[in-house]
Amino acid sequence: MMPNPGHKPPGSGDRAHRPAILSQQKKVANLDEIAPPAPITSPLALPQVTDDELQRYADLVYRKTGIRISPQKKTLLSNRLRRRLRETGISSYSEYYDYLTKLPSRHPEWDAFLQEITTHETYLFRDELQWQWFRKKFLAEVANRQRGPMKTLRIWSAACSTGDEAFTAACCIAAELPDLASWRITILGTDIGLGAVEQARTATFGERAMRLVPDDLKRRFFEKLPNAEVWRAKPILTQMTTFRQHNLMDPLPERPFDLIFLKNVLIYFDVGSKKVVLNNVLKVLQPGGYLVVGAAEGIGDLLSEMTRLQPWLYQKPQESGTRLLAAGSSQSQGSFRAPLDLKR
Repeated sequence: MMPNPGHKPPGSGDRAHRPAILSQQKKVANLDEIAPPAPITSPLALPQVTDDELQRYADLVYRKTGIRISPQKKTLLSNRLRRRLRETGISSYSEYYDYLTKLPSRHPEWDAFLQEITTHETYLFRDELQWQWFRKKFLAEVANRQRGPMKTLRIWSAACSTGDEAFTAACCIAAELPDLASWRITILGTDIGLGAVEQARTATFGERAMRLVPDDLKRRFFEKLPNAEVWRAKPILTQMTTFRQHNLMDPLPERPFDLIFLKNVLIYFDVGSKKVVLNNVLKVLQPGGYLVVGAAEGIGDLLSEMTRLQPWLYQKPQESGTRLLAAGSSQSQGSFRAPLDLKR
């Protein structure tokens, strides 16, 4: 989660730029009639944010999302707050704080604020080793395990941002699973930012986000839009995916998943919030299912009941029978070896 929404040139925060923001606010007038304070006349009029004000915002982000902003991130927080002030035309950080905290949680400005603070660059096929395991080992095991006329596969991309991870999974599935028509596949992508979710639903990606997609998969499963440096996923991928807004601090009312991606997000949470998120996630991971995390999440101590297969890969124990063995362990019937050498 921390991508840079487009930088606005000087002058973009004046009155000429405000109608788009205010039109969004009018859409929810039935929820709230709070108008922002009087606009500033120039971006240069913005005061310097104080340490106390930054801490107020850091505490606010934590209360809303469970994400703890470290002191080292205060400059980043300051820069992104400045963009929100310019977008809304509000003249001080304290005024924006008062304005924001009086709004209902469904107000578009809340989403704009949280998306500004919590998003980061993402792209398809990030972390190549993980996708090699997904394509060649996980999908092969899933195909071997299900041989009936109708097979199912459920995947959750938690903190999905603009859908890059979900569409990478869909792309791999379309390329690797035999007899795709006999599968009922669900790839759910969720993110706290409504803007990110809406972008994911467009199934479009710029050249930078597509830079690691293998050429053969790009030709098979994406189409280049005319007169634009943008690629759009084809229906074979979009029919597998669905996206919706969700806060990881809240339980997800869904049936269990075979695989959950929870990558590069827990590093922003403190220990207490990590426990809440992991509890919510593991409740919807089926026995024997996999959890894929970022390699540097630092959550091993919180997953002591899971089988650790790689620094980034865990498996939930089976309710009965054998469970997957850690790398180097002897193999039991119905279990797997290390994830990069999995054999039935």
